[in-house]
Amino acid sequence: MKINKEFGQVSRLLLVLAIVILVAVVITYLIMKMAQTPPPPPSPTDNTPALPVYETELGDIRFVFQSSIDRGNTLRVSDAINSQYLSSSQGDLVASAGAKFIQVTVGAQNSGTENIERAAWNIENVIDSEGRNFVPLEGYTISPWLPNPDLCGALLKPAFDPTPCVKIYEVSKQSTGFKIKVQTGVDNTAQNFSSGKINFYLIDLIVK
Repeated sequence: MKINKEFGQVSRLLLVLAIVILVAVVITYLIMKMAQTPPPPPSPTDNTPALPVYETELGDIRFVFQSSIDRGNTLRVSDAINSQYLSSSQGDLVASAGAKFIQVTVGAQNSGTENIERAAWNIENVIDSEGRNFVPLEGYTISPWLPNPDLCGALLKPAFDPTPCVKIYEVSKQSTGFKIKVQTGVDNTAQNFSSGKINFYLIDLIVK
């Protein structure tokens, strides 16, 4: 009888000890869990479209969008601004089927302290939202509708008003989201520009 009583006490003692150990393990686990740094919350998906950029600075040249005009599918002789380039047989200039003309003006300003030499900068292709490139029209064919003198690549004096560079492009009527490539020679030098060592950027256009 005495042996059974002692056995029962031992059993209860072992049970209490097991409970104490279990509680200690749970408490230790909770303390360790609380001490851990919580993982950062997942970053929300940002679907906000990038804001348009209408100006940029490459070296000491600040390029700024000034205007972009939809001139339709016909450049009329009556609208020519350089009649000296018109021949007696010159007629209206008509765009290809499905195309139109846009006239783009970008200003270039010297934000430095020294003159930036001639032929150290220019504006180049117009690019639409699908990545299609449209080159500027050049030569006597387009000259009647462009300013004279041509100030694209002109010498830039420090802190003067932006010098306007005007070019006309034949683009697809389906194209939207136009940007234009502005560029200058590394260190804003004509030598680097002519040798293909250039810095460039794409600025946005608003076509009206």
